[in-house]
Amino acid sequence: MADNGRSAPGPRVVSLVPSVTESLLAWGVRPVAVTRFCEQPAFRAVGGTKDPDVAAIVDLAPDLIVVNDEENRREDADALAAAGLPVHVTHVESVAHVDPTLDALAAAVGVARPTAEREELRRIAGESPDERPGAGRRLFVPIWRRPWMTLNARTYGASVLDHLGLVNVFADADDRYPTVELDEVARRRPDLVLLPSEPYPFAARHVEQVAGLGAEVRLVNGQDLFWWGVRTAAAIGRLRQSIGS
Repeated sequence: MADNGRSAPGPRVVSLVPSVTESLLAWGVRPVAVTRFCEQPAFRAVGGTKDPDVAAIVDLAPDLIVVNDEENRREDADALAAAGLPVHVTHVESVAHVDPTLDALAAAVGVARPTAEREELRRIAGESPDERPGAGRRLFVPIWRRPWMTLNARTYGASVLDHLGLVNVFADADDRYPTVELDEVARRRPDLVLLPSEPYPFAARHVEQVAGLGAEVRLVNGQDLFWWGVRTAAAIGRLRQSIGS
């Protein structure tokens, strides 16, 4: 049975951001509702990140709704605000944004962040280039297929890859998430292709589809690459091991 959160202590929070949900739970904050993409079946789901059930959220009368300016639609956030509900907007484009964003989120929900969490994030952000295993390897990372899509430099995932010393061959694309063709990818001569498990569920059966690029291909955890928050420091460590091994 889904938890409706009525007996949970502290503010009644609705999280419409999977990585925020993960961070809140790590801090002991139990949301009254989440999205179906948050992977938390014990909690009530109120739609997806792009199609939340606004009426259901309003009916819950939460003290705070947390959204992200990229993952959620502005019209949904505006509708919730127009209903008189407080909306906390998060914005994360880089590893450097994570620590201050978590500070603001913790203040919004009235909790103190663990000191060790903050110190580890700041240590990661301050790492020098010689601690990064990518060594300038040229990288292609698809986030979708049919059509193939990737990401440019102005994204959190690209920032994680840059932090690991990898060079995104589509960093200069105009769109944050450009549509590409594999022959165009080949012309940019990547040394490495990373296939993340989300947002598209790339798996071993897809390796052959990019084998023609002539690059090494590795599967990686998409949540480690794209979910920011309390997982960021450990996720970078796991990705470092995967890429450096």
